[in-house]
Amino acid sequence: MVSKATAYVKSYDELEFRDDFMFGKVMEDSDLCRELLECLLGQPVGELSDVDTQREFRYTSDGKPIRLDVYTKDDITVYDAEMQNKGHNSIQGLELPKRTRFYQASIDMDAMNKGESYSDLPDSYVIFICTFDPFEKGLSRYTFRNRCDENTDLSLEDNAIKVFYNCTYKGDDISDELRELYRYVMEGVTRNDGLTERIDNAVHKARLNEKWRSLFMKERILFMDMKREGREEGREEGREQRLVEQICRKLQKGKSVEVIADELEESIEHIEVICEVVDHFAPDYDIEKIMEALNDKEAVMA
Repeated sequence: MVSKATAYVKSYDELEFRDDFMFGKVMEDSDLCRELLECLLGQPVGELSDVDTQREFRYTSDGKPIRLDVYTKDDITVYDAEMQNKGHNSIQGLELPKRTRFYQASIDMDAMNKGESYSDLPDSYVIFICTFDPFEKGLSRYTFRNRCDENTDLSLEDNAIKVFYNCTYKGDDISDELRELYRYVMEGVTRNDGLTERIDNAVHKARLNEKWRSLFMKERILFMDMKREGREEGREEGREQRLVEQICRKLQKGKSVEVIADELEESIEHIEVICEVVDHFAPDYDIEKIMEALNDKEAVMA
């Protein structure tokens, strides 16, 4: 039995369309990707060029990288499609609105870096296919466009659109094709001779691709290593905070650095470094602020 504290990582043969890796690999088929976009948007999509999966943007050497699940375009529009599972996160913790803002900025910067003028910026859709209701309002989808607060009939017409799809929706006011897609994402159930069957066939074919299997296993090992390192760092940070708390209590009792080091069985040098920071927060000794200051000091000394 897997505890709630342990995140279960699927094997390659267990991957479904709703999983990021499989979603990206299946969408490398440009015809299938176009069909999916047309189903979601309810409008024709032109012939797609360069379907990039896990497309990474990084604008400075030390800047935060961003990876888009599926990034593609036709003659006039750029599409970013993301498969979003909630997992153990809260909806608020996913920060979807701010992420769409970041993704939109990356799409625009990519166009500008290619020498385009503002007037040549492409129309764009940032799409999140969610396996939960992203705004908990019970709608089948949530479409956002920039409009004037004072006159909602006035659109900014920047043609930058964000759409969130709620795959848990059970209402009858959506197309049969979109309903079948929602059902397939959530339950893996297909309809004969429809889009979902073609997607499902692609999923089964992908599971036989040994190159993709090997790539997934490498990414899985990297993910597990990062989780393990994160746990180790967390334990170390917890130990350091407990040490700071003990030092603060002993300083409040008027004990010297030498005595504290001896009682805690730490080097005098280590205790001195901590005390230099802690002294700035006497007599209240706000532990959270002390830890922030210590981390800043370590970053400067690194």
